[in-house]
Amino acid sequence: MNTDRAILIAGPTASGKSALALALAERLTGVVINADSMQVYRELRVLTARPSAEDEARAPHRLYGFVPGTEAYSAGRYAGDAAHAIAEARASCRVPIVVGGTGLYFKALLEGLAPVPAIPRGIRDHWRGEAGRVGAEALFAVLSHRDPAMAARLDPNDPQRIVRALEVLDATGRSLAEWQESPGKPLLTEEDTVRLVVLPGREELYRQCEARFEHMMEHGVVEEVRRLAALGLDPGLPVMRALGVRPLMQLSAGALGRDQAIERAKADTRQYAKRQVTWLRSNMRAWNTLFEQEIERKLAQAMTFIRT
Repeated sequence: MNTDRAILIAGPTASGKSALALALAERLTGVVINADSMQVYRELRVLTARPSAEDEARAPHRLYGFVPGTEAYSAGRYAGDAAHAIAEARASCRVPIVVGGTGLYFKALLEGLAPVPAIPRGIRDHWRGEAGRVGAEALFAVLSHRDPAMAARLDPNDPQRIVRALEVLDATGRSLAEWQESPGKPLLTEEDTVRLVVLPGREELYRQCEARFEHMMEHGVVEEVRRLAALGLDPGLPVMRALGVRPLMQLSAGALGRDQAIERAKADTRQYAKRQVTWLRSNMRAWNTLFEQEIERKLAQAMTFIRT
């Protein structure tokens, strides 16, 4: 395969997209490049289902587990890191295979991001401090008053994006909503890519979500989350909002029983997968959809799209 073309694989959590990416990397001499906003964090290998050491030995992997949880990794930073990883793969005559479930990361690659100026540190520190002091709900009320157009786009319980909207407003005097209307610069064109989206049936996807969480429970996820809790990180940081963190922390603290924590984590995962499927179907209609369940059949279907 021409290594100038990148393979992009999107899909909801637990859909089997990472296994497909690895199988393609072995067949096509590729590099697997992460496009999942939680798999970048160092502290949560088990909970975020990052590729195992055995997987990493089978093919090169990039942008996994390289960011400390103390940082709030951004889509803008991802765009630069992914561009470097893709260029590095091509320079070594390997096929870049970008895989994940974070739609904004794919948007950064295919459409570019709004050219928002750098935020002065004083403004950034102020709003991050306010998030820790008063919480997301109070900050959302401030944003709703000052910038209702941007507030209407956000989840009131998402402190990272609320802080981002407020700091951009203070630093530039313009709504982030206005900045987002400005055209970005794509890193990849349609001709540069083969675009695949993995979409199992709903019941099968839910079954896979639950089976994967059971696997995590058997492979040290409770201890992993306990170590994360011991770091005493700001609860507004992205790593603290990874699926399963809250119920497993409550389990460790004795606030939930084991069965309650497992069921709550599974329910959260199912709800998240449902939202992902809705988003993918709405935003990736032009992508080639893979419905197969078994990895060999999924790989064969993917190869038919890659060869065309």
